[in-house]
This record gives sequence, C-alpha cells and structure tokens, in this order.
Amino acid sequence: MKYRPDPALTEALRALAKPAGRIELRVTPGAGRDEVRIVDGAVLVRVTAAPADGAANEAVLKLLAAALGRPRRDLTLLRGASARVKLVGIALD
Repeated sequence: MKYRPDPALTEALRALAKPAGRIELRVTPGAGRDEVRIVDGAVLVRVTAAPADGAANEAVLKLLAAALGRPRRDLTLLRGASARVKLVGIALD
C-alpha cells in the first residue's frame, strides 16, 4: 500500500481519537481507490478491497493505521465487523 496521508489529516484523526482512544468510521468497500476523509466531523474510509472474508475490514485497519502514523497492531476492530459503521480502538501514546 502506497498511502501517504496529509499531515493535517493525521493530526485531525488523532484529535478525534484522543479522548477515548476510539474512532467511529463510515466505510465504503469496493471503492475505486483507498481514501480517508473527515467530512463534518465524521470519518469516511473508502477501500478497494471487497467485503468478503474480512478483507475489507483488514484493509480499513491498515489504511487507518497508515493515516494515523501508527503500526497496524495498535488498532482493533471493536464493533461493526459486518456493518458499514465501525468502531475502532486505538492504542495511543
């Protein structure tokens, strides 16, 4: 994956996750490209992976980890394994 997020996006994501160490996402699997955006305070994630056998969930966690500048092992899917709205736990410093 060659994803390099804007530093402003990284800081905004960290600020959203900071209070509770969790972040809620709206996910679109099977998209044309991988992307993380914040629109009106909501985190929108688009991944090219299909929603089969957990591939999209893993792609979401890898993309979000890259956007946060954290290793993948610091992120855990807490809720929404088969839903578009997901809750991800983040181990913060």
